[in-house]
Amino acid sequence: MKHLTFSIISISMTAYANVASATPDGDWSRGYGHMMWSGGHGLLGGLMMLVFWGVIIGLIVLGVRSFSGRSDAPSGSSALDILKERYARGEIEEDEYERRKANLER
Repeated sequence: MKHLTFSIISISMTAYANVASATPDGDWSRGYGHMMWSGGHGLLGGLMMLVFWGVIIGLIVLGVRSFSGRSDAPSGSSALDILKERYARGEIEEDEYERRKANLER
């Protein structure tokens, strides 16, 4: 998952690097132009900006979830496993173990 996240980020950054190709002195006639006016990409440029930031935010969320170590799977033991452990430690007697086991297996 880590490699996929970094690959997508690097591809996205390379693909969107062309947006910043206007000249440094502000001459919009030789670059791609302003995104919304003067021969730019029009509304498509604004839409692509929203898609770009949506992808970046989504990748950040996925990265945080994958690195946090949080799992959606239940991490606790089942009730029967806990009952077996308590019986093995001597916390409960055999008759109580059998009674509770029978209740759990219903």
